[in-house]
Amino acid sequence: MDKRAQILLKTLVEHYISDGQPIGSRTLLQHSGLDVSSATIRNVMSDLEQLGFIASPHTSAGRIPTQKGYRFFVDSLLTVKPLEAKEIQRIKHEFSSPDPQQLITSAADMLSQLSQFAGVVMIPKRKKITFKHLEFLPLGEKRILVIIVTTDGNVQNRIIMADKPYSASELTQATNYFNHHFVGATFDEVHQKLHEELKQMQTDINRLMAAALEMSDKANNTGKESVVIAGERNLLQADDLSSNVASLRKLFELFERRTQLMQLLDNSKRAAGIHIFIGGESDYLPLDECSMVTAPYEADGQIVGTLGVIGPTRMAYERVIPIVDVTAKLLSNALSTN
Repeated sequence: MDKRAQILLKTLVEHYISDGQPIGSRTLLQHSGLDVSSATIRNVMSDLEQLGFIASPHTSAGRIPTQKGYRFFVDSLLTVKPLEAKEIQRIKHEFSSPDPQQLITSAADMLSQLSQFAGVVMIPKRKKITFKHLEFLPLGEKRILVIIVTTDGNVQNRIIMADKPYSASELTQATNYFNHHFVGATFDEVHQKLHEELKQMQTDINRLMAAALEMSDKANNTGKESVVIAGERNLLQADDLSSNVASLRKLFELFERRTQLMQLLDNSKRAAGIHIFIGGESDYLPLDECSMVTAPYEADGQIVGTLGVIGPTRMAYERVIPIVDVTAKLLSNALSTN
């Protein structure tokens, strides 16, 4: 594509993103800055249409960009606008919590608020948690307090109901046995070893430890969603999506299932920097009218997840890209600092 055709395609895409109306030759002549005739512009538009970069809706003499046209635009013609300092400070302020889960929720909210579309953040897969210390303390009758400390600094206090009373010496024996045999082991490793030992000897202490482990394991695995989504309702206001009920239904089904969305985010995690999925380019996004801009984020120098914005294909990429980029960098910094 020569320089003149690139300028005209860039002008067309930018105006279509801004106005949502097919662009005619007269508009391109006024805004492209080229010193050419209307006939020349029509010829170039005809060439671009034959190459598949633009299309002519049946109801208008103007043209609109195709998926191929959007792709060339974002890859070769886009001029990204940096975020304003006040917007960057706003994101930094939201990332002041020491709680990683709260930071991820805040990231999804900020992506949604700044883009006015849907913000999505993939939750990092949990590291293998190992035991550092466990202690059983009697609370009276058959109630026992279990204190579990893991190597990630987490401390859990759980109360279990035993099937028989235990003396303080028996609980001390169970504590010492557990700490001698299982310190540094993961939940899965302890499960497997206890299961094997229970087959060999059905002791009360083993059953007590199995009950404590089950209680702690449930606490570690409840309420753990794979993706945080914020601002889905913003998409109801997007002209290109709100007018197509079938498309919106497919998109909200994607949010509901989350499995395909997780696969898409997981694939983007492997790519460095910004990744843009336009329309039907991805098998995971079900809509030609929908695009997704993603970026990986880190914790302590390791990529742990992906975040992004889902919106209409006719989105202001020059604004959404820096929103995603800056949010990913600030979230990485906040997670590493905390």
